[in-house]
Amino acid sequence: MKRVGPLNLRVGQALSLRRSLRPLCRRNGSSFEHEAGPGDPRRPGACPTTLPGTITILTLCLALVLAGCGAQGKSDPKAEAPPPAEVERVPSAGLFKVDDPGKFPLATAGERRAAPELNVTGVVSADVSRNIPVVTLATGRVAEIHARLGDTVVKDQLLLKVQSADVAGAYSDYEQAKADDTLARAQLDRSKILYDKGAIAQKDLEIAQDAETKASVAVKTTLDHLRVLGADPDRPSAIVEVRAPVSGVITDQQVTAAGGVQGLASPNPFTISDLSSIWILCDVYENDLPQVHLGQYADVKLNAYPNKALKGRIGNISPILDSNLRTAKVRLEMRNQGFMRLGMFVTATFHGLQSETRATVPSSAVLHLHDRDWVYVPADGGQFRRMEVTSGKMLPGNLQEILAGIRPGQKVVSNALVLQATAEQ
Repeated sequence: MKRVGPLNLRVGQALSLRRSLRPLCRRNGSSFEHEAGPGDPRRPGACPTTLPGTITILTLCLALVLAGCGAQGKSDPKAEAPPPAEVERVPSAGLFKVDDPGKFPLATAGERRAAPELNVTGVVSADVSRNIPVVTLATGRVAEIHARLGDTVVKDQLLLKVQSADVAGAYSDYEQAKADDTLARAQLDRSKILYDKGAIAQKDLEIAQDAETKASVAVKTTLDHLRVLGADPDRPSAIVEVRAPVSGVITDQQVTAAGGVQGLASPNPFTISDLSSIWILCDVYENDLPQVHLGQYADVKLNAYPNKALKGRIGNISPILDSNLRTAKVRLEMRNQGFMRLGMFVTATFHGLQSETRATVPSSAVLHLHDRDWVYVPADGGQFRRMEVTSGKMLPGNLQEILAGIRPGQKVVSNALVLQATAEQ
């Protein structure tokens, strides 16, 4: 439908007004037009008696046109506004209505007093203070390896042999020092005899005594050098035997056959760990840190041995948070029962100091849907409302602990899955 603008409306009104005034120009049924005489300035079709009226009509039309032009740029906001939106009332998405509500029996939520629990994951790690590196000061090539990663070793057990030029040089220095010491001692004995007979001066005796002292010091120094390198002074050889400093398990190996050893330079050939005492490193979110305290005990369950109940004591709470995970390392210290291995995953449960009241419902009353837990509670008009809850741990008697969502004494549908299936039909 074509829209009529303000300008067209006013022009139409002016024309209608002009047509309504045209009968005034007619007299006694005569025609609107008349004969023009000679020299008559009036044109055919003009009304001789209504010239002022015609001017008035034209003036009125011009006024209406100008008013329309002025109003063309102005629009009425109310006329151009969209119609108001209509709101349609829909029932709540959490309400379900069934034909026979009595077919779904109800259960009353029970009450249970328990301390709040915090469950976190952790990893079995070695006690750093019980990690002993196996070092050797002899630089050389690995000749033999007598132990491997994961082996259990005892103190003084042979681990590897290193062929070292440093040891060969140390043996040479030691033998030369012993020869010099023997010569210096013989010269000192000779000087004492000559001095007693007056054949030499006292200063010559003192020089001989000084030479023998220096030679003795050189022997001790070279002997200590051999021992530091791990060589046996009584068995001269360029092969150095590296033995275990403590008993434990080899948890790191950085050498292979025919490889090189750089003395005290890292990495060390082996690392032996005493696993009689271990650490469990847990990741605790910063929001849960107020629930853990130094000296507090936690229940520890291994994923490999879920039936074994263990306890660990909090020995350290890291003062530094992981910037990515927003967690802090909490260290549990405990004795190894012999079956705990490094790298095992565990679940640690920290217990709060004050108990809380929680609800318990039959396990069938909890519906797991879209990674969340729900229960159905009765509503007015034979309807049931689906409510989200936070489930706790399973309890004896096929009961489910509810941490949040419902209160003890509240009615719930005893079989939520049946009601859900009926509502979806």
